Parts: sequence; C-alpha cells; structure tokens
Amino acid sequence: MFLSYLDSKCKGLLIRISLTKGRLKVKLDNVEYGQRPFGEVYRMKLKGVIPAFLAAFIVLAMIARSRAVDTRQIEKVFTKQVLDGEDLKIIDQFLGEAVRELVNTRDFAEIAKLRTVILSKQSTQGQYAQQFSESAFKHISAGLEQAKQLPQDRQFKVILNLLILIDGLQDARLTDSAIALLKHSNQAVRYWAVRCVTNPGLVEKLNPGGTTSQELAQRIAEQLKELVDTASPEVLGLMAEFAAAVRVPQGEDLLGRIADARMKRYVDWTVDYELLDGTILKSLYGKIATGSGDPALARHFGQLYSYAMQRYIKGRDVLPEANKHYLTSVLVDVEDKCIGRLLRRPQSTIKKAVEQADYAAAQQEYGKLFGDGARQGQLAEQLKFDYGTNPDGSKRLAPLALPEPPKPRVESGAKPVSSQVEK
Repeated sequence: MFLSYLDSKCKGLLIRISLTKGRLKVKLDNVEYGQRPFGEVYRMKLKGVIPAFLAAFIVLAMIARSRAVDTRQIEKVFTKQVLDGEDLKIIDQFLGEAVRELVNTRDFAEIAKLRTVILSKQSTQGQYAQQFSESAFKHISAGLEQAKQLPQDRQFKVILNLLILIDGLQDARLTDSAIALLKHSNQAVRYWAVRCVTNPGLVEKLNPGGTTSQELAQRIAEQLKELVDTASPEVLGLMAEFAAAVRVPQGEDLLGRIADARMKRYVDWTVDYELLDGTILKSLYGKIATGSGDPALARHFGQLYSYAMQRYIKGRDVLPEANKHYLTSVLVDVEDKCIGRLLRRPQSTIKKAVEQADYAAAQQEYGKLFGDGARQGQLAEQLKFDYGTNPDGSKRLAPLALPEPPKPRVESGAKPVSSQVEK
C-alpha cells in the first residue's frame, strides 16, 4: 500500500510513503529515508516535511484500520471462565465494531473475512454466550435498520451480508429479523431469509430438548406455507428439509403443502428441476418411517412418486434430456432409499428398467406398486392408505392418472417436424 502526497509547505517535494507489515518506507523526491516502525515516525526531524508526512500517515493508518477489526480484547475475554462487567462490555464493543465494519465494507472478500472473525468468537460459556447473543441481536438489528436508508443497490448487499451472518450464527433470537425478510422483493434476499429460518442448527434448538420454545417452530412453518406457491426449487428444497426435521404438526402440514404444489405442476406439465422431488419424497418418507400416523403423508408420497413415474413414461418422446436425467435420478434413488424399505424387501426393478430404457418394464412395475382402479398396489396395501375418494364417494384405490403431455405448438407458417424430414 502506498500514498503520494504533494504539499506546498514542503516547497514542491513529492513525499511517497509505503506501508508493509507495520513498517513505513519514506521517499522524498525519490530519495529513500529508510524503513521505520510506526513509533519512530514521531521522532523524525525532517525540516518542512513533518506536516505533510503526518497528514499522509494519518490517512494511511485510517485506510489500514478500516480493513480490520481489533480482536485483542475479545480474545482475552474468550478464554475466561468467569466474566465481569468490563468483559461483557468488551463483547458488546467487539460486535458493534464488527457489524458496523461489515455494513460499511464493500469488498466481498473482506466481508467474508469479517463474518469468519465474528463466528469464530462464539462461545458456549454461559455469560459469554448470553452477552454475545444479546449484542449480536442489537447490532445486527441496527445494521438492518441502517440498510433501509441506503441506495437500493447498497441496501440489497448489506441486507444480504447480514442474513448470511445470521445464518452462520444460528441464534433463535435473530429469527424474527429473517422472518421479516421472507417476502423481500429480491430473490437472493428471500433465499437467505428462508435459509436462516430453516437452518439445521436452528431446527435442533426448536425441537423438544432444545433451547427454544416450539411456538417459534410453529410460527416459522406457518410463515413458510405462505411462500410455497411462488418459491423457487432451491427454496422449496430448504423448506421441505425443515418440514421433515421439525417436530411440530405444522411441519407436516407444510410438507404436504409443498407436495401439493409440485403435483399441481406435474399435472400442468410445467414442473421443472425434478431433482427437488427426490428431496420432497425422502422428506415424506422420513416422516412416515418415524411412525407418523397421518395417512395424508403416505398419500402424498404415493401420488407424487406416481406422477414422477408417469412423467418419465409418458414424456419419453417430449421431455428434454436434462429433465429425463432428473427423473431417472429421482426414481432410482427413491426406489433404493424409500420404496424398498417401506415394502421391507430390496427393490431394483425400476433401476434396471431405467438403465435399459425399458419403458414397458417400468410400466409393469408401476402397476405392481400403484395398482389400478380395481385393486390396490403394493405401496398402499403395505402402508394401509388410499388415494382419496372417487366422485361416487368410494375409496380411490390407485393414484390419479397424469394427463397426456401437451402437443408441441407449431408457430404460424412453420411446418411440423415430421413434414420436414426428407423422403
């Protein structure tokens, strides 16, 4: 780092100062005066140069300091077993300085370093942990409020960086700050807000035996339900894993809502990124396997997996290769990790059919698993559920059929592909 400074009081002399590892190198009109520690600067007796030199030094020192947070005091407190009032004050000052620096810094590499420093200073010592949590809440809340006064571009970046910090802290006290941003206009902010409230470390605290009341878990689940219909696949994946892990009834409701939203897209042939459905199906399986008595979960599992199989079979001539790959991954993975365990016997028929592109074999296995209108399939029989009711009030023994894929539209003046083939 260097700074050039031209001062009229120096009679036109060009002063060039370099800072390297805490030592200053001074040149006057390209004449080097050697390297000196900071402490020696004040003992320099260069006539007519001192005012310019000190001004340059102060600016340079300010630049260097703006890129670092002083951790010396907090490191001393970090090792203590019992804290006093002064120690608690140091924790608060550290977090205040660190969060302000994070808000004001624009370099993403420096911001990442700041987050790492803050997270590294967490502790399980009772007094320390409580003060750290209280101070983090106070200063991060202040940072979010300050962000509201910034121009739109800076506001987005500051909020995003504070959310990433909240996600790393996994502190239930900060959850409300993230909940308030779940419906933010920016997609990246929404993603990180969801990630904050679905963090596995937070879920552990929300469940029985954790440090937080389950009322917060219920509130998070209810808030997330409002996002299901418009959420991206990445966000739905986070929500599904949260719903599967959190042990409140609202979690099961959220998981069912997510499955319903995906099934609607299957019916419309507008579903995308089918890999997500592997996450949802395994989340449903997890709830079923742990003894949930809600037959709706088994029904959701059966219908969603049925739609995935039907899409694979019916869409073989119309789906892009990427979607086919996603579907085959889901079908094989869920067969191995869920279907075989639910039926209590090894399953690999779907895997073999997929590997050989044998759609007839896949259709045959579909019939065994899901049955038809006259009989139950193996899945419903084993788990003792049905697929809802028919219009006449009778139980539906098989999943709903997926509509045929829409025919490709031909633009005006264009010929169908078949008519363009040379004869």
